[in-house]
Amino acid sequence: MNKAYKFRIYPDEEQKILIAKTFGCVRFIYNKMLGDKIEYYHQTQKKLNNTPAQYKTEFEWLKEADSLALANAQMNFCHALFL
Repeated sequence: MNKAYKFRIYPDEEQKILIAKTFGCVRFIYNKMLGDKIEYYHQTQKKLNNTPAQYKTEFEWLKEADSLALANAQMNFCHALFL
């Protein structure tokens, strides 16, 4: 038997902003890594090993997001490539 729990959250305005920023950064890093990997492959015919940390110097606002959220975006990206 499987059990599931549902929780309703009521974030305040500051938390809503932080959640929106985190989701936006995760979406951006996933798409940026995909685009760079495709472009690099078309230019060199080699595989690119990129990480979210490489983009934090170019895009300072990525530092505002949780690093674990960005790392999970990278893991999801890598899993999506091999399915």
